[in-house]
Amino acid sequence: MKSVAVVGASLAGLSAARSLRKQGYDGRLVLIGEETHRPYDRPPLSKEFLTGKIDEAELALEADDEDLAAEWILGSRATGLDTRERAIRLADGREVRADGVVIATGAAARTLPGSDGLAGVHVLRTLDDARGLRDDLVRGGRLVVIGGGFVGAEVASTAAVMGLDVTFVVAGPAPLAGPLGPEMAAAVFALHTDHGVRLLCGTEVRGVTGAAPAPAVLPLALRDRETPAGEGRRTRVTAVLLDDGRSIPADIVVAGIGATPCTDWLAGSGVALDNGVRCGADGLTSVPGVVAAGDCAAWYDPSLAAHRRIEHWTGAKERPAVAAAALLSGGTAPIGPPRPPYFWSDQYGVRIQFAGHAASADSVTVEDGTPADRGFLAVYRRAGEPVAVLGVDRTKLFTRWRRHLATAARGGLA
Repeated sequence: MKSVAVVGASLAGLSAARSLRKQGYDGRLVLIGEETHRPYDRPPLSKEFLTGKIDEAELALEADDEDLAAEWILGSRATGLDTRERAIRLADGREVRADGVVIATGAAARTLPGSDGLAGVHVLRTLDDARGLRDDLVRGGRLVVIGGGFVGAEVASTAAVMGLDVTFVVAGPAPLAGPLGPEMAAAVFALHTDHGVRLLCGTEVRGVTGAAPAPAVLPLALRDRETPAGEGRRTRVTAVLLDDGRSIPADIVVAGIGATPCTDWLAGSGVALDNGVRCGADGLTSVPGVVAAGDCAAWYDPSLAAHRRIEHWTGAKERPAVAAAALLSGGTAPIGPPRPPYFWSDQYGVRIQFAGHAASADSVTVEDGTPADRGFLAVYRRAGEPVAVLGVDRTKLFTRWRRHLATAARGGLA
């Protein structure tokens, strides 16, 4: 293999490139990214970046002295993959040919229907998204967060600490009920109620309303100056409408309603798709010489006997090494059982950590601390065996349990 193209220049793509070099690949290496930015860290976008505690330079994932001897093509979106010609087509008309391909195009945030062009309505996935949201949050006002995932919960936490009036709207029983289960999700969300965040559960959002701001009354000295047409007159969100008829006043809305894998550019390529790029347990796709990793990849998980996308930082950091080995070896590299999925979240200065699969559990017990004290560790079990663990301000104990789960996945426990 003399050339490899990595499509996607965020954490998963950068991790794949690093892994290829570390594993001895010394051929041509091309990284293609739709964004104009060099790889940056996304978790701080919903926390420290919004508050101004860190700046854009501190988000950089590359070390100052790092040199992958790679070609970078940034600001150009991949539009097609010709697997027979081993060619990647780009939106600017260019074509990149490569013997091997790593698909790491990630996922795109779902937008709120009917909100296009409405000022004050945000998603949070990219650095540009975070810039726009930060500019709105510093003005203050009423924030409505829609959706029960971690991004929404972190934005709500950040905004509440900044002094905004925050309402959380969730279709399910509680925010984070999907990954944590209803009981533990309710325990975690108590952190938000402690800080004055209102919660509206079990209701769908019907839409948003907006209005143009009133014309500004300019001082006499400024009235003769030219003002661009429509400047400052863009329609801005005023409320969130719920299915039950309620209207929630809003100056800012954040839609944290999930993400869609960026795989449309693979249509007709022969690469199998199923809620992402369908992969084996090593990242190999249905096309030889093509692997996938990161948020766009649905890897086979033997413990679940199913394919699953893992949309968390740790997966984008660790799995590309496995995919790189599979690509370089043609699928002959040995692989072990996958580590249990792991993610963390920081809310109100509290570290929340989770590993494993809550959905496969038939019981959950608090084994250290208490939810009432906002610090505890809970273990999820199936037929008496641990399958997941949740830690809230229990970092050391959680780390031991996470190792315990990983050992069990390798068959090291009776």
